[in-house]
Amino acid sequence: MIPLAAQAQKMIHRLAQSTSSSAVAKLDGATLLGERAMLAHWVIPGRVSAGGGTRLFDAIGDTVALNLARPDDRALLPALFETGELDTHDDEAIGACIRQRDAETLVMRGRSLGLAIAMEHESRVSSCRSSLPYESSPPAAVPSACAAHNRPRVLDLSALWAGPLAAHLLWLAGADVVKVESRTRPDGMRNGAAEFYALINQGKASVVLDFNDASDRRSLLALIAASDIVIEAARPRGLAQLGIDAPQIIARAPRLVWVTITAHGAQGEAADWVGFGDDCGVAAGLSAALRGVTGRTGFVGDAIADPLTGIAAALLAWDSWRSGEGGRFDLALSQVAAQCLARAQSEDPAGLAGALTAWAASVGRPFPAVQRRPIGALAPFGAQTQACLERAACVFGPGSHFSLQCG
Repeated sequence: MIPLAAQAQKMIHRLAQSTSSSAVAKLDGATLLGERAMLAHWVIPGRVSAGGGTRLFDAIGDTVALNLARPDDRALLPALFETGELDTHDDEAIGACIRQRDAETLVMRGRSLGLAIAMEHESRVSSCRSSLPYESSPPAAVPSACAAHNRPRVLDLSALWAGPLAAHLLWLAGADVVKVESRTRPDGMRNGAAEFYALINQGKASVVLDFNDASDRRSLLALIAASDIVIEAARPRGLAQLGIDAPQIIARAPRLVWVTITAHGAQGEAADWVGFGDDCGVAAGLSAALRGVTGRTGFVGDAIADPLTGIAAALLAWDSWRSGEGGRFDLALSQVAAQCLARAQSEDPAGLAGALTAWAASVGRPFPAVQRRPIGALAPFGAQTQACLERAACVFGPGSHFSLQCG
């Protein structure tokens, strides 16, 4: 079993309870954590992530996870190491540079440059006080102006894994989901993992907009105004570039549930740090936990912070919508993974140790086979753009003060 699958299962069980969805009840934690790697025929990772984009390097004082999956990441390495004498495609040379540098200094410099980088032992995430959604009782549903319909209207502005998975789980629970993509920069998962993309984006209406166009940006605001739940994973400056002021929108639409998924948090310096599921899992302490049990480090799961956060986001969004209590909710990949780890260590330390030991012993073997197939169709790119914009136009008309009008 993939470590922390039991924690994922608890959140799925709570989501099934809250939504009364038989489709959600059929899911299991191990499947959601491992299906991307299984579909891609990846193997259980050691010091190189399952997808191959992130590596663990030894530095002075700690081990560092460096994600170089994006095309432009390697171009930043001379600035990271303050040298022009580096073959940026030579991982051995990169490792030699890292071994000569202090881990904490390197990580902070890397984050300031926009690299996804983390340390194996990061005390910052262990101090977070927010709780996982399944740690409290489900909220009681209360009447609200936007509860006249029993299918929440979800706007998925996210990409890759955590956000789209959250919207997918809400779709399985019965929500009406619209996925918005940029015409020039569509979701990178479309081409990178087409079968997995189809699985977690099935059933969603597809809207395509040109975010450089003022009319299309206004259309985006109209779609937000017509929604009950918004899921996005943009850094603050990304939203600002689209003309979206989330706090102002929520102030005018207090029942709107706005879920922001970040790498390390939406406030302060951490709001601008880049991170993805593999390096955020390391920042959460998972590789340190593996070392503590087995004596050697490695990646735990496949970008495990992504699916854990996606499940948590779906549960939080549904419960908040059902209770009629809107607002903005920040879920950070590293913090959700850290909380799941802490709960596992508290509730079943022997079970966690056994799972980590078995995981380390399975390095190089295929991910466990899981059986889950789409039950809905994947919409063609932008197929519902016109229909969704026409539906939203009746809510966000000329002179609108951005108040949700349900009907």
